Amino acid sequence: MRKKNQKRIAVLTGGGDCPGLNAVLRAITKQAILEHDLEIIGIEDGYEGLIRNRHQRLDYDDVSGILNLGGTILGTSNRANPFRYQIGRGKHPDFSDVSDKVVKNLKTLGVECLVCIGGDGTLSIAHGLSQKGVPIIGVPKTIDNDIQGTDVSFGFDSAVQVCTDAIDRLHSTAKSHHRVMIVEVMGRTAGWIALHSGIAGGGDIILLPELPYDLDPIMEVLKARNRKGRRFSIIVVAEGAKSRGGKVVLQTRGDGGVASERLGGIGFALGREIEQAADLETRVVVLGHLQRSGSPSAFDRILGTRLGSEAVAMIMAKRFGAMVGVKGNRLCHTPLKSIAKGPRNVPKNHPLIAVAESVGTCMGRTL
Repeated sequence: MRKKNQKRIAVLTGGGDCPGLNAVLRAITKQAILEHDLEIIGIEDGYEGLIRNRHQRLDYDDVSGILNLGGTILGTSNRANPFRYQIGRGKHPDFSDVSDKVVKNLKTLGVECLVCIGGDGTLSIAHGLSQKGVPIIGVPKTIDNDIQGTDVSFGFDSAVQVCTDAIDRLHSTAKSHHRVMIVEVMGRTAGWIALHSGIAGGGDIILLPELPYDLDPIMEVLKARNRKGRRFSIIVVAEGAKSRGGKVVLQTRGDGGVASERLGGIGFALGREIEQAADLETRVVVLGHLQRSGSPSAFDRILGTRLGSEAVAMIMAKRFGAMVGVKGNRLCHTPLKSIAKGPRNVPKNHPLIAVAESVGTCMGRTL
C-alpha cells in the first residue's frame, strides 16, 4: 500500500526486447526504494500500457532474481506510438494521436517522473511527451548500438556474443563442405553488430550499410581463397547493407499494417549474386531474433545496473528531458531532443574498419 505523501515514479520498456532490460528495472526499483522510499509503477507493454492504462506496482521482491533474465518482465511493444496510434488492421488502417490521453493517464497516476527505456523510436516518443510537459528520463536500449548520445547501449554486447558464437560454429561446416557461408545479422541502418562480430569471429568479408559494396572485390577474395586451397569463406552482412547504387532488401508482410515492410533478405540476395558469378556453393544463415534473446552478458548486466542507478539520481535532481548514456567510461546526460535526430551509424573512417582491412578482411570495396 502506498504511504502517505510517498512520491511515485513510473517506468516502461519500449521497442524491441533485448538482454539487460531487467537489469535496468532491477536497479531503478531497488535504488528508488532503498535510498529514496519511492513507489515504482511498471507500465505494461511499453506505450501500449500508457494508452490502455495497464500497469503494476513493482516492489523490491518483484525485481529480485531477474538480473540474469533476458527480455523484460513488463512486456514491450514497438507498434504503440501514441502520436500515431494504429486503429484497426488491414491494408488501410486509421491512425490517431492519443498523446493527450497518455498525458492524462500519467497525471491520474500521479507520477513524479516517467523513465522510458528504449531505442531511438521509444526515446523520440519520450521527447514528444516531454514537450507536452511530462517529466521524463531516458535510458538507451538497443542491440543495434545506434543511439545518439552514448558510445554503447546495453544489449549490444550480448548480441555481438551471440553472433560471434554462431560464426565460430559455422567455420567447421563451411570448411567441411567447401562452402561460402553468409551470416545475416541485425542492425537496421547501422553496421555495429556486423563490424564487431565479423572481426571477433574472423569473417573473411564484412558488409556494412555505411559502405555500399561492389561485387567485384568480394568475388576476388572468394576466388583467391579457393586458389590458395581455402575452399570456404565466411561473409558477415548487416541486414541494412546494399550494393553500390542499389537499394536495401525488404521483406513484405501480407497484412499491410504499420510494419508491413522490414529489413531482411540481403543474405539470400547476395548468395544468389555469388552463385551466378562463380561456381561457389553458398548457404545463408539469418540469425534474426536469436540476437536479442537469452541471458545478458556480464558487461550488459553491469551497464544496465549503472544506467538504472543513474536514472534514479537524475530523477532526484530533477534533470528531466534527458537521457543517461556513456562517453568513454563515464556516465553522461544528453537532451532527448538530440536523441530524436536519428541513428548513430558507423563512421566510414572508424578505426575498426581500418583494423579489419589491415588484417585482410574485405569490406566490399576496392582499396
